[in-house]
Amino acid sequence: MKFQYKLLLSAVLLLNISMAVLAQKQYSTANSKAIKIYESGLKYYDNRDNENAKKEMLKAIDKDPLFVEPHFVLANIFEENQKLELAVDEYKKAIAKNALFDTRALFVCGKGEFYLGRYNDAKDHLEKFLTLPSNNNQAHTEAKFIIACCKFANNAMANPAAFKPENLGSGVNTKLEEYFPAITADEQTFLFTRRIEDAQVGFQEDFFYSSRQDGKWGEAMNLMGPINSRLNEGAPTLSADGQILIFTACELYRDGNYGPNRQGLGSCDLFFAKKKGSGWTQPINMGNPINSNNWETQPSFSSDGKTVYFVRGDITREGIKNQDIYMSKLSENGYWEQPVKLSNKINTSGREESVFVHPDNQTLYFASDGHIGMGGLDIYVSRRDEQGEWGTPVNLGYPINTFGDENSLLVGAKGDVAYFASDREGGFGGLDIYSFDLPQNMRPKMVTFMKGKVYNSESKAPLEAKFELIDLETGKTVVESFSNPGNGEFLVTLPINRNYALNASKSGYLFYSENFSLKETGSVAKPTRRDVPLKPIKEGEKVVLKNVFYATASAELKSESKVELDKLIKLLDKNKTMKIEISGHTDNVGDANFNLKLSENRASAVYNYLLEQKIAPERLTFKGYGQTQPIADNSTEEGKSLNRRTEFMVIAK
Repeated sequence: MKFQYKLLLSAVLLLNISMAVLAQKQYSTANSKAIKIYESGLKYYDNRDNENAKKEMLKAIDKDPLFVEPHFVLANIFEENQKLELAVDEYKKAIAKNALFDTRALFVCGKGEFYLGRYNDAKDHLEKFLTLPSNNNQAHTEAKFIIACCKFANNAMANPAAFKPENLGSGVNTKLEEYFPAITADEQTFLFTRRIEDAQVGFQEDFFYSSRQDGKWGEAMNLMGPINSRLNEGAPTLSADGQILIFTACELYRDGNYGPNRQGLGSCDLFFAKKKGSGWTQPINMGNPINSNNWETQPSFSSDGKTVYFVRGDITREGIKNQDIYMSKLSENGYWEQPVKLSNKINTSGREESVFVHPDNQTLYFASDGHIGMGGLDIYVSRRDEQGEWGTPVNLGYPINTFGDENSLLVGAKGDVAYFASDREGGFGGLDIYSFDLPQNMRPKMVTFMKGKVYNSESKAPLEAKFELIDLETGKTVVESFSNPGNGEFLVTLPINRNYALNASKSGYLFYSENFSLKETGSVAKPTRRDVPLKPIKEGEKVVLKNVFYATASAELKSESKVELDKLIKLLDKNKTMKIEISGHTDNVGDANFNLKLSENRASAVYNYLLEQKIAPERLTFKGYGQTQPIADNSTEEGKSLNRRTEFMVIAK
């Protein structure tokens, strides 16, 4: 268990105290035979002969049953052999004989009992420790923290959360170990790490994937090259559409077949690959500043397509220290920005691991042993507030969390089902992946997903294009990504109850503009479909600016129109010789002359906005057509809405 090294440090401290007492000949016994045997045992211990050291310590205790120091040495020996329960028993024996001989025994014993889930015993020993004089402020601080955890744990056990884990079945799990799951937003593709045996290199980690078939996970297949190698791959995260894979590799130099892009910068690095048709591109090291000469692992790729969360730790002689969660954003020029450590609401002086940001992009799950919890690593949830800051984490409670280590939580896009790895009884062998219904108060915001395909409007050929989804109320980009270069498909997740603009663009093509509402419709069960035809740039081609809005019966541009108009400006900036006509159109309701004037004023408003943004006037013209060029039937409300539009036409390329 990972927590044992923490207790061991304290035990070594106590042993050093005992050895200092030895040097001063101030023992808890006056029995010279017991002392001689004890000193003999210490020599064995210093020479790492634990078996003979243990025998000598037991002999010393037999000579004087009240001899305290041998119990400290026995505790160290048991800890080194990963036998925490026996180590705690030795501390309890020492305390029972003389609790005041070294009061820190109370602290170490209480700490060990806490990590064994003996909350009442731990609380009693630590509270007694706090009543005694001590100049160890760090131990006092930690004792108070553990006491608070014990109180929390007892309350959590008295009020357990609903928790009925179900094994994902033989399609995913085997007698080997499966762990670190990832899933696409439509919850149809499941990716995970499996520890397999290789005849030449021994055990190593590869990625496997399973597809949902009739509500069950089908037989998992090896992801194969170029992702999997004969070395270790682990801790994957998929973009919402399954088009981008980010994972951890920990060898400084990857398999030579994959070239210099798989060389590492530190102990563990993050790599990425993109899907191309049904295959994958060669993995590439994400490089500086994401990776460093330290330890980067356990990434989580946000559904906005431009934010990655990961764990970074410092490499020391004692192992990985200062594990914290970091975040980096993709800049406008396509480079990752300097990673930023999340606030101390999330990160602590303890370990943070296994970060997962849900597709709602508002809910963060992670593991930590630095927050009030059950002991070891517990799983917590934090929600983003209106200012964009992560809120105070909430423990998922018992029995989701226990006194052991829990981590690697994954929550599906629907938000109702969570996945995790466990070696609990009844599995196929080793770690298996399980699912369970997430308690209602721990669920993320409801999201839906949108599928579509980008293609050439003339040839129907699929296209790789950049697309953005913008929240029309806030003007913020919710998702930024690319369609698959092989088949033009895309899949994104979106929070419901919002209005969105969809823009798609590709060099050599006019951009695509659309808007839609998820105010009343949209769920994971009923996803939205939006196919995107892109028109090649040529004279006479028209584009309706569907996300340009005006005040009612007015030519005043609404603020949410800026996003769309800025897309038009970027198109003109990239195509320096392009000239366009901006046209305004209305439905047939009301006076025709009024409509003609209104349409002209609206076209003029767009024209003036472009001029203000430094577009040369000789590249622009505008005209109002009123109700004379309908594109839909004015006898229906939907048709009238389509006819009320602003568009532009390419006059010259």
